[in-house]
Amino acid sequence: MASMETAAEHERILREIESTDTNCIGPTLRSVYDGQEHGLFMEKLDVRIRNHDREIEKMCNHHFQGFVDSITELLKVRGEAQKLKSQVTETNRRLQDDGKVLITSMEELKQCRVQQRNIATTIDKLSHCLPVLEMYSRLQEQMRAKRYYPALRTLEQLEQTCLPRAGQYRFCSIMAENIPKLRTQIRDTAMTQLRDFLESIRKHSEKIGETAIKQAQLQRSLDSSVATQPRALFGRRGRKEAAAAATGTGTDSDGQGGSPVSEQDSGILDVEDEEEDDEVPGAHDLVDFSPVYRCLHIYTVLHETLEGYRRYFNQIVGFFVVEDHVLHTTQGLVNRAYVEELWELALSKIVAALRTHSSYCDDPDLVLDLKNLIVLFADTLQGYGFPVSQLFDMLLEMREQYGEILLKKWNITFRQVLDQDNYSPIPVSTEQEYRHYTSQFPLQDPELDKLPFPKKLPFSEFVPKVYCQLKEFIYACLKYSEDLHLSSTEVDDMIRKSTNLLLTRTLSHCLQYAIKKKNVGLAELVQVIINTTHLEQSCHFLEEFISNITNVPPDTVNATKLYGTSTFKDARHAAEAEIYTSLNAKIDQFLQLADYDWLAAVQGGGTLTASDYLIDLIAFLKSTFSVFTNLPGTPIEHATLPGKVAQTACMSACKHISTSLMQLLLDPEVRQISMGALHQLNTDVKECESFARAGPVAGFQGDTLLLAFSDLRQLLELFTQWDWSTYLADYGKPTCKYLRVNPHTALALLEKLFKPMKEMSRKNNVFAQFRKTDRDRQKLIDTVIKQLRNLIAQHHT
Repeated sequence: MASMETAAEHERILREIESTDTNCIGPTLRSVYDGQEHGLFMEKLDVRIRNHDREIEKMCNHHFQGFVDSITELLKVRGEAQKLKSQVTETNRRLQDDGKVLITSMEELKQCRVQQRNIATTIDKLSHCLPVLEMYSRLQEQMRAKRYYPALRTLEQLEQTCLPRAGQYRFCSIMAENIPKLRTQIRDTAMTQLRDFLESIRKHSEKIGETAIKQAQLQRSLDSSVATQPRALFGRRGRKEAAAAATGTGTDSDGQGGSPVSEQDSGILDVEDEEEDDEVPGAHDLVDFSPVYRCLHIYTVLHETLEGYRRYFNQIVGFFVVEDHVLHTTQGLVNRAYVEELWELALSKIVAALRTHSSYCDDPDLVLDLKNLIVLFADTLQGYGFPVSQLFDMLLEMREQYGEILLKKWNITFRQVLDQDNYSPIPVSTEQEYRHYTSQFPLQDPELDKLPFPKKLPFSEFVPKVYCQLKEFIYACLKYSEDLHLSSTEVDDMIRKSTNLLLTRTLSHCLQYAIKKKNVGLAELVQVIINTTHLEQSCHFLEEFISNITNVPPDTVNATKLYGTSTFKDARHAAEAEIYTSLNAKIDQFLQLADYDWLAAVQGGGTLTASDYLIDLIAFLKSTFSVFTNLPGTPIEHATLPGKVAQTACMSACKHISTSLMQLLLDPEVRQISMGALHQLNTDVKECESFARAGPVAGFQGDTLLLAFSDLRQLLELFTQWDWSTYLADYGKPTCKYLRVNPHTALALLEKLFKPMKEMSRKNNVFAQFRKTDRDRQKLIDTVIKQLRNLIAQHHT
């Protein structure tokens, strides 16, 4: 019994030795030596070792052949690997050799491409520069030929068209610098020729007068002989002969007579007849009038200059200063009535001339300088006692013209500002940048002030730029109103009216233009809404700005109010409408990809999945509405308005999707619809409802967004559940389950479903008696159709 226990203990110890980690074998061996049978244990250990050796030998014998085969295969692989290595090395060498040739060819090709690009660039630059050089050469030829009027036209085309296209080149800069000098040269030459003309007039005036008197005398002689001459003689030669007969110096019918007397018909003399008949030359023959016409044309083309007005006023002031001095220093030489009458005559002509010439001016700076010159002219003459109220009245008329010129100028400025804007929030990295923008635009936002840098302003660049331009316009209006002897209230009223025109007409049109551009996306339209909101909030700052520079409180009775609030509100509403339109247009693009199989069979098993186009559409809407409400770097309160716009846009989009799917279902071109197609459409509507239920835009209460799909949902449930008994029984009740299902719509869809079944029944009428279920279903559909028609008739009556 003891030996059995010892053997069992030894077996246990052997198992522990085999299964225990060598680090923990100490206690096990101690238990062996604590006993008295350690020799017997050693025998059992030897037996166990021999058993394991036999097992190892058996296993090696079993796998020896595989090991030998593996070694043999490995030796073969080594030889093949050497061959492969040699082949790869050779292939690499050949590839490198061939690659060198290819690289050389590629470098040559690259160089050729560079040369080709340089040649193309050179040709392009020359195509812009050659017209400039050709036109400048033509200008020089016209100047040498003294063809000054065409030269001015060439100058204008060169300055406005050719030079801007050529680019920034040194010869272009030289030409641009010479253009004003050439204009001055042409103008001075024309004036010199005009002065020469006036001098020639003085030389030939006596001869011209003598000629005119002779013509009058000859005409009187002709009038006395008209009754005795045939009408056929009233040509040029006939009148000469009549004149000769009347004076007794012409030839008679016999061909005898003295030398003929010259005459000119209506002051125009034929040059050929002058040599033939020795006629008296007319004024246009004695004097060359071309300098007059040339000077007129040239000064018509040349713009007005302030120096010309200054000389004009200096001459007038000098004349009346002399008259006033003579009036006050002499007795009886000049009386006051004469001077006053002379001034009234001169004043009317001055006002008429200024109105005419200033109407052609389109430079606001020149109009402003002219206004200042007229004010100085009027104040000077008023100091000598001459009434000048007409001049100030004319200046008020010119102010309207000045305002129109300013509006045109600012229209271009606003267009440039809007075109150059990136329609993204302004990033600011430092306190200096932040103060720079807040100094340009009155942004008062404590929450934004607390945010750390870098941060973003809620508006884009065009907000501070437009605000600054509005202030510049107000300054320009104020400059004209100075020194016109107007009260502060009148100045304030004039500035406010002009600013209102700028807001309601110019800026409003520019904003509408920016909103309606083709390349404006949804994100840009959202930014326009944010921008116009901030500009609208800044209108009271403009009111204060005007009040500060005119010293008129904004709450003054009858003070004109600025229309900026309505202007920016209209622009914001236009941007919102454009968002809804653009979003629906984008939805239509997705819906055009819808390709339903309207005759699809009902699937027996499995779950239907939403259409691919609809999944893409919903992904697009999720991305779009996340942009609407999550503007990076913008405080939460600034996203309030876009959030409201996003709510309206989201509801509009869901309604548009629902309406479009309903139109697809009721499209007259879709003549037949199967239940399988209805199940697929029902799956797509469930996907839309899942999107609406997920709340893509915050702010909707409950399932408000799901109401957009309620018409379609109730219609599909009515057909998929075939719940006609409930619909017909409860129709018209406020608690009706299918309250939104129109009987006309239900009837149209039911007829599309009934049509294929009816046609199938007609084709297979022989076997119809064997399909009792189909016959019952057809009878039920017929009954439902009749009841729907009765319902429609009752509702119609």
